[in-house]
Amino acid sequence: MSRIGKKAIIVPSGVEATLKGKDLVVKGPKGTLSMTFMEEVTATLENGTLAVKSNGDGKRARSMWGMQRTIASNLFDGVTGGFSKILELNGVGYRAMLEGKKLKLQLGFSHDVFVEIPDGITIKCPSQTEINISGIDKQKVGQIAAEIREWRKPEPYKGKGVKYSDEYIFRKDGKKK
Repeated sequence: MSRIGKKAIIVPSGVEATLKGKDLVVKGPKGTLSMTFMEEVTATLENGTLAVKSNGDGKRARSMWGMQRTIASNLFDGVTGGFSKILELNGVGYRAMLEGKKLKLQLGFSHDVFVEIPDGITIKCPSQTEINISGIDKQKVGQIAAEIREWRKPEPYKGKGVKYSDEYIFRKDGKKK
């Protein structure tokens, strides 16, 4: 039994949720998000709560039950508060700046790296070594943060690279004589 799947989602005040068949549409102060539930789960919306139940007892049905409930919960969190990730650049000459609808990164390559900012995502650079990514869709925010980090992952010897602000880099000792 899924512990997460058993929990009902309470619809926050100021948020309008509609369920038509397997399609859930959530409208809130920050925007509108939608999702389609998989065949393995059934969702019911009654009295301001959304309940997700498993259709079967198979391994896939049990797996989808908790995942689909979490995705639906993220919709409600996104339209009320939104999501954000903070990236830090560590290294000599590593910097980030916004140029229109693109993020320009200098990461020690012989060329600059340009990252397109997708719709629904807001990127801010409060300093040259910090990137704030925010939006209402948790998947998009995490995906763009992972794509930026992929250009130069932090290395274990000096800690140079792009890392999440709450990430711990396990440091190794250098070469011994």
